[in-house]
Amino acid sequence: MIYRIDLDSHVDLDGWRVAARRLAEADIPPSEILWRTGEQDGDLFVEATQNNELPEPRPGHKPLSVPRRFLELAELAVCHRDPERFTLLYRLLLRFQSEPRLIDIATDDDVFRLEGMAKAVRRDRHKMTAFVRFKKVDAADGPAYVAWFEPEHHIVALTVPFFVDRFANMRWSIITPQLSARWDGLALTFEPGGSKADVPDDEAGDDLWRTYYANIFNPARLKIGAMKREMPVKYWKNLPESSLITPLIRSAQGKENAMVDNPQVTPPKRAEIIAQQRVAKAEPRPSHEAGTLEALRDEARSCQRCPLYRDATQTVFGEGLASADLVFVGEQPGDREDLAGKPFIGPAGALFDRALAEAGIDRRRAYVTNAVKHFKFEPRGKRRIHKKPGIAEIDACRWWIEQELGALKPKLTVALGATAVRSLTGKSASILSLRGQVIDSPLIGPVLVTVHPSFLLRLPDEDQQRVEYDRFVADLRLARDAAAG
Repeated sequence: MIYRIDLDSHVDLDGWRVAARRLAEADIPPSEILWRTGEQDGDLFVEATQNNELPEPRPGHKPLSVPRRFLELAELAVCHRDPERFTLLYRLLLRFQSEPRLIDIATDDDVFRLEGMAKAVRRDRHKMTAFVRFKKVDAADGPAYVAWFEPEHHIVALTVPFFVDRFANMRWSIITPQLSARWDGLALTFEPGGSKADVPDDEAGDDLWRTYYANIFNPARLKIGAMKREMPVKYWKNLPESSLITPLIRSAQGKENAMVDNPQVTPPKRAEIIAQQRVAKAEPRPSHEAGTLEALRDEARSCQRCPLYRDATQTVFGEGLASADLVFVGEQPGDREDLAGKPFIGPAGALFDRALAEAGIDRRRAYVTNAVKHFKFEPRGKRRIHKKPGIAEIDACRWWIEQELGALKPKLTVALGATAVRSLTGKSASILSLRGQVIDSPLIGPVLVTVHPSFLLRLPDEDQQRVEYDRFVADLRLARDAAAG
């Protein structure tokens, strides 16, 4: 006998949970269940032998239990287009009763398949939020906006709350082949799918998108492979700015050369104001014993060992416990660090703090500094875009690192990224070849090499970010144990 379960929609997770619980409590195997969402063709043999009534639970059955992670993945997996997704979820539901830690076995075929479905749905949702392009419609009761999108999976209902939050004051519709979503400013409704012909032309809006794209395109950061991974070619046909991509790529090298020949060096107004305030508030500094961290910090305030001091707001010296066993060396201060005069307080610093906490390291018991003490940037309008320090600048600032580490004498120094490795060893090396290794530094002794937190922020893929973050935390735990030993 086959139990046929008719779900209300392609993504009816609640309906699946109710039916799956009753079926599992009655010990019905996956092979005796047909999950129907309207996607599958009819099966005459099954139709003749099916039973639409849910079975009674087996007497004495135990309460069902599944890990929270499974429920999180199931919410995404039901949006996958694979018609076998509900069968997979049910099979896993049964297996969790005898294998409670199954979700942690990434190599298991069912778990691997579930993770793959969730990953594909997450990617599709990200593309929808990135590549929906609204076109303006002048209706009798005011302007409205319409967009066309072609998702790979059943993600519309799960993803449109993003647009409700972002465009709450607009009236808009997003039309897809299977399902359309409409927001009237008060309520969200769903209707059957439509076609691209339902979306009117809007040359003015398309020109606006093209202008925006042309202005954010940075020829100095062009990486065609990464660009196509983040903005796959299959979406280009519905993007008004796609007509600019090829000519912009062709002209990139010439524009990059022009940027190099005509650098803009004017610092932003806010940096100038902060620098003036610092001078106005300057007080006589107490004298410190030569060679101490306090004396070095005072001396570094007037550092002119390389040209970076001219545009930076101030020197950003290291901070932390003077008797720390563990010292972290990063690259250089960023925009926020430059303005505040403290290391690792921006987005990368926030991620660094979270990873430290997960690794069981108290930042207050460590010392954090940078290989280069002044912010190197490229002005772009009102923004200051981080620019990687050159070898000459790293080597010029190496004097400060040597003095700092000489005063600290840590048990272990952690090099966060290639710039720190260069500073601590005097040699340029690939982080991939050294990551997780303890190498010897002529400045201070043992140095553990790992990535810089900003590397994790730049990863475009969410799953890759999670994997690399876990590796980063593992590296920090290794440093913690090495310093403790």
